[in-house]
Amino acid sequence: MKNIAKVALAATLLLTLGSTTLSASPDKGQKYFTKKLKAPCGISGAAFAGRHTQAEWQAINDAGKIKDEIKAICPKVKDSALKDKYLPHYFDFVFEYGSDSGNIPAC
Repeated sequence: MKNIAKVALAATLLLTLGSTTLSASPDKGQKYFTKKLKAPCGISGAAFAGRHTQAEWQAINDAGKIKDEIKAICPKVKDSALKDKYLPHYFDFVFEYGSDSGNIPAC
């Protein structure tokens, strides 16, 4: 009985520590913005995210138009910077720093 409890505890510990969170984050979005969008856009992260309120960014994202909106703001951006894997991070970044959020990004 003791061995079963130890194995169960070890398995639980491994699953807890071994699992990773696959969610997007504003910090990652800010890093991606700085690396991939800042130069082609020619504006700061605050100016970029401040183009819309948080509700407007949410509506754009819900409609699946985040890529189109980035292209509208930054027509010179390359398609390689707008891969689907980056979009959730870009959204979290612009949502976190939307014009009505009161937050200011460091980029």
